[in-house]
Amino acid sequence: MKGLAKLARGEGHMDIIDIPEPTPPAGWVKMEIKVAGICGSDLHIYHDDIDFIMKPPCVAGHEFSGVVAEVGEGVTNCKVGDHVVCEPSIEICGECLYCRTGNYNMCPERKSIGFYAHGTFTNYMIMPAYRVHHISETLPFEQAALIEPLACVCHGVLERVHIRPTDTVLVSGPGPIGLLTMQVAKSCGATVYVSGTGRDAERLALAKELGADEVFDVNACDIQKEIYARTHGLGVDVLLEASGFPGAINSALTLVRRQGQFLLIGLPSKPFEVDFSRLAYREINATGCLSSRWETWEMAIHLVESGKVNVEKLVSHRYSIADWKEAFERFDSKDCLKILLYPLPMED
Repeated sequence: MKGLAKLARGEGHMDIIDIPEPTPPAGWVKMEIKVAGICGSDLHIYHDDIDFIMKPPCVAGHEFSGVVAEVGEGVTNCKVGDHVVCEPSIEICGECLYCRTGNYNMCPERKSIGFYAHGTFTNYMIMPAYRVHHISETLPFEQAALIEPLACVCHGVLERVHIRPTDTVLVSGPGPIGLLTMQVAKSCGATVYVSGTGRDAERLALAKELGADEVFDVNACDIQKEIYARTHGLGVDVLLEASGFPGAINSALTLVRRQGQFLLIGLPSKPFEVDFSRLAYREINATGCLSSRWETWEMAIHLVESGKVNVEKLVSHRYSIADWKEAFERFDSKDCLKILLYPLPMED
């Protein structure tokens, strides 16, 4: 079978290669990949500017939905034909503080598919059975493919900060992650605003359609004036920064009320300067989030299957893996929302 792989470290070095069809060992599950999503970290893999453990040559991709095709000896939680999604953490140490407390996303030895082991941009993949999550057979595979990024958002919004129904929340950045973030914050009962730039007009309109209470084009208004006018001069209770842009992050810290909460969800592509004195002077509780945990996957599945989060409207483009270059270029240009990839046909 064929897969889209990172062949060597450095800029680029990605291409479609032949890889053997895997067989699951004891305790593992083999899954047929129906559809896979492109994540921002896949672009970072292409440009080789992400601080993850990588082991090329390695098939990229970690967002997908599929069907169990084969189970290894001793597997009891899955059977052939089950509709599933799967966590990307393929290896953890199991001994550190974070593993022992269920926070294995922080394990220093954590390794993930798409970086260290063959990922989802192919036909079949194997994973430990305990990383598999079941989904309803009525849930379309395209929608299920977005559960992985939603699980990451759930970890940040529902575990790293605390949002109350009386809170005012600002989501900075209306990309796919920002639009998921907005919907999860809305599920907490909060009043949620979304901000973006002039080039985000369509995304901001979609944010309003998906439930945002109000949206702001920061190029067309004084965002600080607008936010303070709506919060009695205080600033928002919670700011969820989903763009990853240094300017937006620094601006965001001026929009949080004293003793408010700030969460960095979007990953900056490189280090940048930030005025941390604002955290002290305003006693802002600032934190970040990375990846997901078992519980947040179950949260994400529930939010999608219950209709509380709409992922269908986030899919803007679909490509065969054969056209991966065009898909990556479009993703890099930001002229899209969520891009899905479909496996190449298996050769006879």
